[in-house]
Amino acid sequence: MLKKIGIATLLTLFISCAELQQVVDQLPQGTTLGNEEIGNGLRAALDKGIAKQVSKLTQTDGFYKNDLVKILLPEELRKVDKTLRDIGLDNLADEGLRVLNRAAEDAVSEATPIFVNAVKGISFNDAKAILLGDDKAATSYLTNATQKELYDKFNPVIKSSFEKVGADKIWSSLINRYNSIPLTNNVNPDLTDYVTSQALEGVYTMIAVEEKEIRTKVSSRTSDLLRKVFALQD
Repeated sequence: MLKKIGIATLLTLFISCAELQQVVDQLPQGTTLGNEEIGNGLRAALDKGIAKQVSKLTQTDGFYKNDLVKILLPEELRKVDKTLRDIGLDNLADEGLRVLNRAAEDAVSEATPIFVNAVKGISFNDAKAILLGDDKAATSYLTNATQKELYDKFNPVIKSSFEKVGADKIWSSLINRYNSIPLTNNVNPDLTDYVTSQALEGVYTMIAVEEKEIRTKVSSRTSDLLRKVFALQD
């Protein structure tokens, strides 16, 4: 009986070793990438996300017709939208929503260098852990490291874009029209703050889309650095 147990144990160990060797054989050979080179690869992935995905947001309807990032009305304004539609002002309500997204599209176009510089300046304290994280680990790290600073820089750009696309006048007219309706409570939302937050979230969302592509599709690794670094997480 003991002999059978011993044989079974040896077989189990043999199989386990074989499986372990198979895993080792699949690892990139001769890999000695340090934290700095892995960090450079992560920055390259984020840069590619800005170049390929964030640039889409700057086009007409880049936000408005993209369900991943489309800016909807804040909760306190949904009653405004519904009330205006109830009294036949659908076109005004539609235009109010459209110009919020137009402002974001214009602002992202103006602010793209801000995001590029943020990626250049980011320091990956544990690049390997981020590389081996989930599909948007690098984007999440970028978000945590830059969101507050980018908000402060992005907010005045949004404000300027509001004026540029006429969103300030449209929403002033829309809110005044709503506030003049009997039995409604007056509203005066800070749309610049709201659209700034939503636009930033949209930018990070689209960078995450490209990060996932690079992580899951070898064909999306369009440089030697990307191929070398992301081979480690395959």
